[in-house]
Amino acid sequence: MGIAEVIPGVSGGTIAFITGIYERLINAIKSILGLEAINALRKDGIAAAWKTIDGGFLVFLVGGMAAGIVTGALGISYLLENYPEMVWAFFFGLIVASALYIGRQVRPWNIGNVVILVVGIVIAYWITVASPASGNESPIFIFFAGAIAISALILPGISGSFILLLLGMYQFILHDTLKEGVLEQQSSGAFLTLGIFALGCLLGLATFSRVLSWTFKHYKNPTLALLTGFMIGSLNKVWPWRNVLQYRTNSDGEQEPFIEQSVLPASYEGEAQILAVVIAMIIGFSVVFLLDRMDRKKP
Repeated sequence: MGIAEVIPGVSGGTIAFITGIYERLINAIKSILGLEAINALRKDGIAAAWKTIDGGFLVFLVGGMAAGIVTGALGISYLLENYPEMVWAFFFGLIVASALYIGRQVRPWNIGNVVILVVGIVIAYWITVASPASGNESPIFIFFAGAIAISALILPGISGSFILLLLGMYQFILHDTLKEGVLEQQSSGAFLTLGIFALGCLLGLATFSRVLSWTFKHYKNPTLALLTGFMIGSLNKVWPWRNVLQYRTNSDGEQEPFIEQSVLPASYEGEAQILAVVIAMIIGFSVVFLLDRMDRKKP
C-alpha cells in the first residue's frame, strides 16, 4: 500500500481490497480515531482498548506502509524513468482484475447499482483528466491537502498521490519535503511541514473512515458498486501508452511530464514494447486472482 501511494494513479485502497483487509482497515481506523477506543480504555483497560483498535494489525500495516513509502520515494522514480510502460501495464492489469473481483461481490446487479457504478466511473475518469492546479505552500492549504489526499488513499481506484498532483502539492510534499527535506537533509522546517500534513491526514481519516464504515454497514452493495466504478474510471491514468502534452520544471531544474494523454500503441511517441507491456498486464491481472485463491485456502 505504501509503494502504491507514491505512484500517481495507483490507490493504496485498491491494494487493501485485493488483499482482503479493506473493511478491517476501515473499522480499525474508525475505532482508533473515534470514541470506541477511549470507552474501552475507561471500562476495561489497555488490553481491551488495544483489541478494539485491532492494534496488532495496525502496527504491522503502518510499519509496512512506512517502509513502502520510503522505498517508493527513493526507488520508484528509477522504474518509472527506465521502464514506465511496464510499470503502468502491471498496475493496469492489477486494477482491471480488482474491478472484476469487487464487482462480482455486488449482489444483485440491479438498475440502481448499475447507475451508481456509472457515477463512480464518471467521477474517477474526470479526476484523471482534470488539469493539475498550482500548489500553495501555506500551512492551512498543506493541512487540507493532507485531509483530502488521505481520504482518497482509502478509496480504491482514487490515488492519494494523484489528488496531491491535482492540488499542485505532489512535488512539494513527496519530493521537496519528504525525500529532500526529511530523508536527506533532516530539515526542521521539513519536519514541521510534514507534521502539518500529517495532522490533516488524521482529520481526513477520522471523518472519512466513519462515513465508509457506515455505508458498508447499511448500503454494502451500492458502496461496492461505487468503488468498482472508481476503479474502472481510474484506468485512464494507468494506461501504459500516454503522450506528454505539457512538461513542468521540478525543483532540480529538470523537465518532467505534467499533462498526458492516453493513446493507442501506434500513436505512442516512445517505444511501444507491446509484448513486454502485455506480459506485465497479465502478471498484474494474475496477482489479484492468486491472492484471492490464497485467501480462500486459509482455514
